[in-house]
Amino acid sequence: MNQPIGSQTAGDANSEKHTDVQKTSRFGFWSLVWTQFFGAANDNILKVVLIFTILYGTWEGILGEGAEAQSYVNYLFTLPFILLSGYAGTFSDRNSKSNVILWVKIIEIPIVIVAAIGFWMQDLWISLAALLALTCQSAYYGPAKYGIIPEIVATRDLSRANGMINMMTNIAVIIGTLAAGQVATYYSPNPEAVEAGANPILWLPGLVLILVSVAGLVAALFLPKLTPGDKTVRYEMNPVGTYYSSLKEITGKPLFTVMFAWSFFYLLAGLALSILPEYAEILKIDQGEASVLLGVVGVAIGVGCIVAGFISGDAIRPRLVPIGGFTMAFFFLLLGVVPAQLPDLPAYLRVLLSPTSLFLLGMGISAGFYIVPLQALLQRLTPDHELGRYLGTANGLSFTFIFLSALLYQIIRPSFNSSDGSQHPDKMFIVCAVLTVVGVIFFVWRVRARGFSLDKVEG
Repeated sequence: MNQPIGSQTAGDANSEKHTDVQKTSRFGFWSLVWTQFFGAANDNILKVVLIFTILYGTWEGILGEGAEAQSYVNYLFTLPFILLSGYAGTFSDRNSKSNVILWVKIIEIPIVIVAAIGFWMQDLWISLAALLALTCQSAYYGPAKYGIIPEIVATRDLSRANGMINMMTNIAVIIGTLAAGQVATYYSPNPEAVEAGANPILWLPGLVLILVSVAGLVAALFLPKLTPGDKTVRYEMNPVGTYYSSLKEITGKPLFTVMFAWSFFYLLAGLALSILPEYAEILKIDQGEASVLLGVVGVAIGVGCIVAGFISGDAIRPRLVPIGGFTMAFFFLLLGVVPAQLPDLPAYLRVLLSPTSLFLLGMGISAGFYIVPLQALLQRLTPDHELGRYLGTANGLSFTFIFLSALLYQIIRPSFNSSDGSQHPDKMFIVCAVLTVVGVIFFVWRVRARGFSLDKVEG
């Protein structure tokens, strides 16, 4: 007889997990939400400002053109996560997760000051070094951020909590992306604006990054004080050794399938987020208007996450994964085959109400349905004492997929250029659609092959 994914005993999930969670005030949970909000905003502000200025502004052509330049930034953004997430997971298991979060938020302040200096000096290499440092810091933040949720939230609330945090994260992505578009426009005005008398505001990126970073640190000060972890947990000298041992332990178990399905999403997200900045060229709009599309994706994923969380109620509903996945593939296909065009409306409104935005809205909402149950299952199926290690492995795996997305984009993207020199990066969405269908079919097959159903997992 088929049984729910979450009904397993030790090895698949700790049977005592969450039976007596540390209960904290709602204030503590909201402290985590706002800490994550400001952290996600800052990551996106720095990365998107760099991408826009490398593609169209001050540093255009230094790292190559188009897909090549973007891919180099994405490699720099992902490699620290791949190399450090294993160490970060062990670090999270050995220490109080609330303290880990506080430490990494303190470290963020000097990093963004370095970024501010790089932008002020118009030195790309200092700015890229700051991006590298910020991703190293974020690698240590990830396992603690996801691992702290089951410690401060009852099991029955995992889906809703993950939905809320994902929604606020994506609102942060929206605000960060929209802000980055505006900051990039003022920091590196286009030739027409320069001819009209506009001067670059060199201090603006640094000021924004520092203010957001300080806000994140203030939010982290109000996290609940949690007990230290297990100091006997040992580090693996090999940076990917933790991933190997963790994956070997869960091979053939539901957690293995869940971890790969969750990480696979980041291959799709990485491809989509590489395509969208190129819409500035497709639609003949500036960076600020192009950032609206990235904002739409953030809003949509946030809405999808919160709706999926509330639909799940007091349980985790794996059935939402294939529903969200196949719907996401449908909208990817529409983005790839329907010509991108703008309605005859004022500047930002024409981007917001374009067919592209509507398809991105559908795609993002579907993505929320896909990731919320998987994220909740990751936390539910992982033993308490190894939460950091397994979440570090999941984090490293997800960024490996993001790295692969940058590599795929760099390899496949040029094939969508016409012989007359015209660019068609939007056709990459067809590749996203095919990959999504393959991934969802694989997930359903793996789940059913192991004798499990997609029924809900009780809290």
